Amino acid sequence: MITNSAKTKFTLYLMLIFSLSGISATAHAKRILIYGDSLSAAYGMHLEEGWAHLLAQKLGDKHTLLNASISGDTSAAGLARLPLTLEEFKPDLIILELGANDGLLGLPVATMRKNLEQMIQLSQAAGADVALVGISVPPSYGPRYVDEFRATYPALADKYALPFIDFYREDFITTEGYIQEDGLHPTAVTQPLIRDIVLAFLTENNLIEPISED
Repeated sequence: MITNSAKTKFTLYLMLIFSLSGISATAHAKRILIYGDSLSAAYGMHLEEGWAHLLAQKLGDKHTLLNASISGDTSAAGLARLPLTLEEFKPDLIILELGANDGLLGLPVATMRKNLEQMIQLSQAAGADVALVGISVPPSYGPRYVDEFRATYPALADKYALPFIDFYREDFITTEGYIQEDGLHPTAVTQPLIRDIVLAFLTENNLIEPISED
């Protein structure tokens, strides 16, 4: 169930992204939906500093970028709100980035995988392409849990033939100033780097046309 506060935050975020990406995009332009948690919701910084906002600026009026990411969402919460999101926004492409909070809560990986799989199936049934984002949990959760958690994403990408991008970057973790004091979330300094990584991923996988630097 989505709380009123979550709905308000969700609506405000979408309004912001709409204003950036331009409703006047051409008819052939794609509607790209970022569907994630705090890693995509500019946690700990202004919305304008987040990689999603920066990507919207980069895309300009070539595509419409929607961000339906909500900090704290688990895969179960994401699954619960996905049908309404698909119905309302009818995306052509979904960047699916969920599961981190399942891991931080120590929830069963099998349950997370089932939820992600259902989201993939619902998205494809609605006519949307899906790009899957891989993430990790801190090593303190133990190698067995971490390995099972991380392996879920490439396994699902392989099963459904999805473009796959891993958000886990060792250099982000080891570079001073790249991760917030909580040890989990990238800082504002890191957001343009994530933007560039995602943009290159989308282009290299022919999910969008190359964006001109002009």
